[in-house]
Amino acid sequence: MKSTGIIRKVDELGRIVLPIELRRVLDIAERDELEIFTENDRIILQKHQTSCVFCNSSKGLIKFKDKHVCEVCARGLGRM
Repeated sequence: MKSTGIIRKVDELGRIVLPIELRRVLDIAERDELEIFTENDRIILQKHQTSCVFCNSSKGLIKFKDKHVCEVCARGLGRM
């Protein structure tokens, strides 16, 4: 893990501001969804990417009953 040397305070509502430099480098825009993970004593933020519930692919997604399924898996489901 690489240190950026940037330090931010948590405000009274528990928020932090991600510096514009980091958002540009990581291609994070306003309203993008970030996933929050914890690992031991660390908090990890990752840009959320919607993916197929079966194979984790992010290409050719179809939304079905609030779930995302790729075209390949959807075709496979039709064979059941």
